Amino acid sequence: MNTANKLTMLRVLLIPVFLVLLYLDFPYNNYFALAVFIIASATDGVDGFIARRRNQITDFGKFMDPLADKILTFAAMIWFVEAGLMPAWLVLIVIVREFFVTGIRLVAVAKDRVIAASMSGKIKTVVTMVCLIIMFLPLTPWMLIVCWSLIGLTTVTSGVEYFYKNKDIMKLDMK
Repeated sequence: MNTANKLTMLRVLLIPVFLVLLYLDFPYNNYFALAVFIIASATDGVDGFIARRRNQITDFGKFMDPLADKILTFAAMIWFVEAGLMPAWLVLIVIVREFFVTGIRLVAVAKDRVIAASMSGKIKTVVTMVCLIIMFLPLTPWMLIVCWSLIGLTTVTSGVEYFYKNKDIMKLDMK
């Protein structure tokens, strides 16, 4: 297994550690969980950089990297909903967008096309992770709303762009 894939696997392995730290009841557990979340989030950029730089792009990485991102961010978001720090409707928007994009990618693969990650999708991922990191800190209600707004705006914008750029893939074959 190459270095980039090892970092992706590290991110996957850090997800249960992150969750255990969130749910254990000891002083500053949220800050320990935050540290793990930051490390896991950082591996996302590092493994992508290494994969491109060393030409270590693999099918495993193409599949596992975005999946690890989704599981990590969904885990944090669901915990924030449970803690009363994020509205469930926002998490639903994020989840629907991810299913939508994944659906388009599956149809593209069936048509022998590969859709690369877009810049807006990468921006969405970074904004979401940064906002989730910020949300672990003591915030005023309006600062939470700013984070929610940024997550929602980048999620919807990147989803609409993704659909628009790939709308030809979704045309029905009427034979």
